[in-house]
Amino acid sequence: MTKPSAELSARRGWMGLLARAAPARLAALMPADLPVATLLRAPEIGAVMVRGRVGATGAPFNLGEMTVTRCALRLDCGTVGHGHVQGRNRDHARHAALIDALMQTPRAPEITAQVLDPLAEAEQTARSARAAKAAATKVDFFTLVRGEDN
Repeated sequence: MTKPSAELSARRGWMGLLARAAPARLAALMPADLPVATLLRAPEIGAVMVRGRVGATGAPFNLGEMTVTRCALRLDCGTVGHGHVQGRNRDHARHAALIDALMQTPRAPEITAQVLDPLAEAEQTARSARAAKAAATKVDFFTLVRGEDN
């Protein structure tokens, strides 16, 4: 198995962030000056089989189906963007595909600052809040040494 290139790893990172983002938050962060894009694959809803592994290392098994929406588009410059999101939100998939395409253009630093950084910050804040909530329920067990146990 070959190691993915830095460019591929970066793209996986931003596509994952776009897929996990709240649709309303992504829509609010979209740039005002969006380029013209031609739909290669209009947003379409389907299902994918989700696979799992017992203990994360066992033999894979089919866990069940999950609804997803996908979209593919091309900017006038020829750059192609793809979006795959959980659920049935066509706008979310279209926005994710558009940001994916823009991230492959010279506008990437601008899009990173305007869209991806706020999404990553919100995701990290939510993750920290969940971790703090879980830590509040942590119980530390300890054993007292009694004198007659010698």
